[in-house]
Amino acid sequence: MFFSPPVFLFISIHLSLRQCVGEEIWVDSRTVYIGHKEPPPGAEAYIPQRYPDNRIVSSKYTFWNFIPKNLFEQFRRIANFYFLVIFLVQLIIDTPTSPVTSGLPLFFVITVTAIKQGYEDWLRHKADCSINECPVDVVQRGKVVRTQSHKLRVGDIVVVREDETFPCDLILLSSSRHDGTCYVTTTSLDGESSHKVPGQEVDSLHATIECEQPQPDLYKFVGRINIYKDKEEPVARPLGAENLLLRGATLKNTHHIYGTVAVYTGMETKMALNYQSKSQKRSAVEKSMNAFLIVYLCILISKAVINTVLKYAWQWSPDRDEPWYNHRTENERQRHVVIRAFTDFLAFMVLFNYIIPVSMYVTVEMQKFLGSYFITWDEEMFDEELGEGAQVNTSDLNEELGQVEYVFTDKTGTLTENNMEFIECCVDGNVYIPHEHEDLFFRALCLCHTVQVKEEETVDGIKRGIHQGRPTSFYISSSPDEVALVEGMKRGLFLFARLELKPLKKINEHEKVSPSLCQDCLPFRFELLHVLNFDSVRRRMSVIVKSSSGEYLLFCKGADSSIFPRVVSGKVEQVKARVEQNAVEGLRTLCVAYKRLSHSEYEEACHHLTTAKLALQDREQRLAQAYDIIERDFVLLGATAVEDRLQEKAADTIESLHKAGMKVWVLTGDKMETAAATCYASKLFRRSTQILELTKKRTEEQSLHDVLFELNRTVLRQRSISGYEIMLSVDCLDFGLIIDGATLSAVLKPNQEGAGPGNYREIFLEICRNCSAVLCCRMAPLQKAQIVKLIKASKEHPITLAIGDGANDVSMILEAHVGIGIMGKEGRQAARNSDYAIPKFKHLKKMLLVHGHYYYIRIAELVQYFFYKNVCFIFPQFLYQFFCGFSQQPLYDTAYLTLYNISFTSLPILLYSLVEQHVTMETLKKDPSLYRDIAKNSLLRWPVFLYWTCLGVFDAVIFFFGAYFLFDNTTFTSNGQMFGNWTFGTLVFTVLVFTVTLKLALDTHHWTWINHFVIWGSLLFYVIFSLLWGGIIWPFLNYQRMYYVFMQMLSSGPAWLSIILLITVSLLPDVIKKVLCRTMCPTISSCCALSSPFSLLAAP
Repeated sequence: MFFSPPVFLFISIHLSLRQCVGEEIWVDSRTVYIGHKEPPPGAEAYIPQRYPDNRIVSSKYTFWNFIPKNLFEQFRRIANFYFLVIFLVQLIIDTPTSPVTSGLPLFFVITVTAIKQGYEDWLRHKADCSINECPVDVVQRGKVVRTQSHKLRVGDIVVVREDETFPCDLILLSSSRHDGTCYVTTTSLDGESSHKVPGQEVDSLHATIECEQPQPDLYKFVGRINIYKDKEEPVARPLGAENLLLRGATLKNTHHIYGTVAVYTGMETKMALNYQSKSQKRSAVEKSMNAFLIVYLCILISKAVINTVLKYAWQWSPDRDEPWYNHRTENERQRHVVIRAFTDFLAFMVLFNYIIPVSMYVTVEMQKFLGSYFITWDEEMFDEELGEGAQVNTSDLNEELGQVEYVFTDKTGTLTENNMEFIECCVDGNVYIPHEHEDLFFRALCLCHTVQVKEEETVDGIKRGIHQGRPTSFYISSSPDEVALVEGMKRGLFLFARLELKPLKKINEHEKVSPSLCQDCLPFRFELLHVLNFDSVRRRMSVIVKSSSGEYLLFCKGADSSIFPRVVSGKVEQVKARVEQNAVEGLRTLCVAYKRLSHSEYEEACHHLTTAKLALQDREQRLAQAYDIIERDFVLLGATAVEDRLQEKAADTIESLHKAGMKVWVLTGDKMETAAATCYASKLFRRSTQILELTKKRTEEQSLHDVLFELNRTVLRQRSISGYEIMLSVDCLDFGLIIDGATLSAVLKPNQEGAGPGNYREIFLEICRNCSAVLCCRMAPLQKAQIVKLIKASKEHPITLAIGDGANDVSMILEAHVGIGIMGKEGRQAARNSDYAIPKFKHLKKMLLVHGHYYYIRIAELVQYFFYKNVCFIFPQFLYQFFCGFSQQPLYDTAYLTLYNISFTSLPILLYSLVEQHVTMETLKKDPSLYRDIAKNSLLRWPVFLYWTCLGVFDAVIFFFGAYFLFDNTTFTSNGQMFGNWTFGTLVFTVLVFTVTLKLALDTHHWTWINHFVIWGSLLFYVIFSLLWGGIIWPFLNYQRMYYVFMQMLSSGPAWLSIILLITVSLLPDVIKKVLCRTMCPTISSCCALSSPFSLLAAP
């Protein structure tokens, strides 16, 4: 199998020693003594600190706490706790049934769940041991000593070799590479790769590291290293994320690194902190289950109350108070009537408690766990380029995939390939399609980036940098935009040659390009002094360089919204016009600007940057302030345009989601014109779509209040017209809304003038409800989450899904009901924080329309069927009390009470919930409108629940009274003997088991050999068990009331006739209902299923 190699990001920064500019008081920090060497006398107080060892613990339990901790967690579930209470009541008071009838099913459920959780935890223990016991080389007293990973301590100096994984979070001090750097790949953490920079040689190093306390952000690290030399003042240099080697990352293309200092160990490493459990999401099906359970608890209590009242009403007559066969004891006579009534109430609760399906929860868990493998096994969702398929990070939300109403998607890397191609550039208003040049603009593009040049090398067994058999170089960066721009310059303008250390220089070579090679190259050297890194708030990056002539230049590139306000000269209007035109064509645009710095201005900039970088507290805020001061008064040079093509089948996927009834919103940080062009290309907007704009530009012309009310009137007017057009079968107009981040902030801001709190929010939601698609542009990551939260909290409470590929999408992925991460080029942070991960956006279609559809259909049937079969099971017991003087006499034998839910009827429904297909996969993919049939939890609504409950009551009445009236005053055996109460109960139970099993068979559309084996095998098992249970004298039983009962019943011809007749009568109403529904009001799914086996009888 082919696996594409990871892309390596090469970032080298020259670190010069700088004098410490001042100490700060910051208590939330730690001091690491490199090599456990104490600082020189008089330097600072040596305060030993205790840190955890390097032991990783991902397991939940230990050998000693597994039983109590697991039991505590399981009995927090209401159903389990309820059955525990019932079991204790059976032990304490005299109840009509044995404690075994409640205890054994409860024990089965608890045991199965404990075994599953214990096995999963055992696997985690094995993984932990393999990691904790792996060998690690540590420098001790000048020698390299082999030890185990869990014995590492903070401050240890570690040696790591190529292809080895870093055992903890380390600071790089030196490397075997000539430039002292190393390459690492963090694929196991975020799917990205990076290049780390050196600190200092180890042999003579006497230093301490001050850094922040552990926190989970993989991309943030704040610290500084203080280096002591003799009696001089310590020299400080800043440490950032570029100096940190994360646990779980792998050393690549570097023979070894020597002198890496452990700063975070064990459960304090960033990897461990990132793998903490996320907040629990609950599906709509689980909420429905809990609501149904409460209803059945109320029914149970009502039954117990009714029987208790009727018992005392029946016994009010003296001749019924103490029958001759059941005299009370003296203690019972002296007991207060209230106590006796309460005891009887508890006894009836025990007798009817089987209406609560305790085994349903363990069956649902098994169905979700086993069913999730169908996604990971799906070959159509495997991507050859990545060498990976879909992943399931949580199986608790499988059925939620079939209930999605809103899809929130990122644009870049999700809808598009995130594979940029340089198209054109605009210099001073003139458009160049790389053939001519303007030196300063093109030098800016060749200098203002974090791209690195890589020569030929082997990466994970695959050679890169080979062109026509000859070694060449290639560009690598974490940003595809930057690679596209630098390669665009290479095509005919400037060649970015290499990045050197000591001093660091970027070399640009002006080329005259011939068809085969470059000639007459003129090199230009620039010393890279500072990099002002890109961030999503500033939306720009800058570099400060020094030319060979000694001139200081600051080059900046970024989004037009972040560059134009800071420009003081240049052909702004011409460039702005070209940027807008490129955006309309769907191209990604960047603006480029620069300014010259005098020596004093450069020194001032250095002071701001150095002060901010050495800060341990609020470093990011201080850097932002420094960047804001430095990045001002630019001269606009021009703009660039790159193309990011749509992913394969992205348009088809969005069109299918629309047909399925889902509303798709695109949330992006791109400018409006670029995002709108992508929306048209992806068929989010059609040419007939009327676009409504709610943007900052429009709200500057009109007040926000007026714009909102005008848009609301427009959509409401069209909705009333559309209703008339629908009656006339005329195509109606649909709307698309475009809103930007600034306007969204104003809409969501409380207490607007002229409107009460939340009024704008409700108007905005009303507009969105009437739009088929919404585009939110210029969105910050937090605003993406706010949009999702806003829709979740609306009065309809729709099910939301968020999908993205980058770290900026994590907030909305975590906020949505279902979060899906794309395994894209922006790293794996989105995939790691998601509920599901897929290789490409196109795989979302099958995940929702096929897997989601099946998951929901299956689990909805499972839940309704469990409640139905328990009503069928216990309602005859309720009716029986009217014929036994409310004496709490059980209708069924103890064995039948115990095994009904865990043996006789459990396996068929579990298998059904795993393999049922009411329509074929191809039909679901070809006809997305089938998804509408199951929308809004349609199969678990209250009318459907009441139908199943009433059907169970009807069948129970048929079981009981059918047997009662058929056998009343009638002899059935050859010797004239009449059936007793246990034979009567066995007959009812036999009809019950066959009816509920055959009911499931009638609901089955997709028949395989395993369906036949399980359904008919379960019925056969019941018969064989009954024959053995009643045909053998079991020595461990004190009494055997079922001896020969089942065989006696089967020896009677009328009993056989009654069983067949009652099963037929019980199933007939449901069959008639299905036929009528198919005939009079068929759903799309039922029409598609007509050709399936048993189609006329299967559930619509």
